[in-house]
Amino acid sequence: MSVFRSLYRGETKFNFIGTRRRWYAASGLILLVCILSFVLRGFNWGIEFKGGSQFQIQTKGTSISAKDAEAAFKRAGLQPADAARVVGSGNTRQVVVKTKDVTPAEQATVKTKVATDLHVPENVINVQSVSSSWGHQVSVKAIEGLIVFLIVVSIYLSIRFQWRMAVGALIALVHDLLLAAGVYSLVGFEVTPSTVVGLLTILGFSLYDTVVVYDKVAENSKDITAGTRSTFSEAANLAVNQTLMRSINTSLIALLPVAGLLFVGAGMLGVGTIKDLALILFVGLASGAYSSLFLATPIVCDLVERQPAYKTLTKRVVAKRASEAAKVAAGEPALAGSGAPRRASGPAPAPRPGARPQRTRRR
Repeated sequence: MSVFRSLYRGETKFNFIGTRRRWYAASGLILLVCILSFVLRGFNWGIEFKGGSQFQIQTKGTSISAKDAEAAFKRAGLQPADAARVVGSGNTRQVVVKTKDVTPAEQATVKTKVATDLHVPENVINVQSVSSSWGHQVSVKAIEGLIVFLIVVSIYLSIRFQWRMAVGALIALVHDLLLAAGVYSLVGFEVTPSTVVGLLTILGFSLYDTVVVYDKVAENSKDITAGTRSTFSEAANLAVNQTLMRSINTSLIALLPVAGLLFVGAGMLGVGTIKDLALILFVGLASGAYSSLFLATPIVCDLVERQPAYKTLTKRVVAKRASEAAKVAAGEPALAGSGAPRRASGPAPAPRPGARPQRTRRR
């Protein structure tokens, strides 16, 4: 219970900054796996990005499986581009089969053959054709929006705090983007316009969590170079601990409904139309909470403490603590909150000449 009480009061003493190199190494290893997945596995692009035809077979009252649908299309002379998948459940259950782009006449022929093979009416098979140019336009607009977003964020953080904090926030954002994309590549979920929307959404969450920590760092480190109480890293580590409970609460509140969409909606109920959005949100929210605590602030510490003023501050703090430790070892403990030594135990000093003797008040 003491741990939860400390979390609630912001009194934890986890050494986030002091152990930053291990978090750098862990993040680097994860990103390396993601990049290798980009190269070796690639992405499962949706029909909106690569173009083609999509057949949706309503299976209400039937036991048609994804393999049955794939076999029917192969016998009809049209090879599925990807593995067929089942979406929805109950009355809304459908089998989705994606193929290369075919003409309306070919679509009609395939529908007739597949309906006859599966023993279903033709009107339960819907066809949708999408050009790859539409997905290209979506990608271009998303990239343009991302660039504008990063520029505006950099300007805001540089004005509100300092440019070094803007650098730390941008590195954390890029980390979140690469990690979310890498999970998509590894899992093989289909990349759709909903994925792009979710990817842009998680950037705002990651930035919000980072700014909350930065605000506390700026408060703790105000005029810190004029004193000798703590270094910038220590002030930043205190800020991360003070905002830890808030970060946990924010992340849990955001992750719980998204987890419901992903694991209950897509996993248990089979609503495949939302799993692309749910996965990107779940991974992005978790990654944003991680990067704001373990990457953004430590990177700022590395950049700030390279400045001469903060190097001098660190030397002064270390020298003062060494002096106090030496006094304690010599039996002269320093006064709390000051560097002055306490008076050693012994007889009281003799009164000054001509001074009146001090009366003792009788109780």
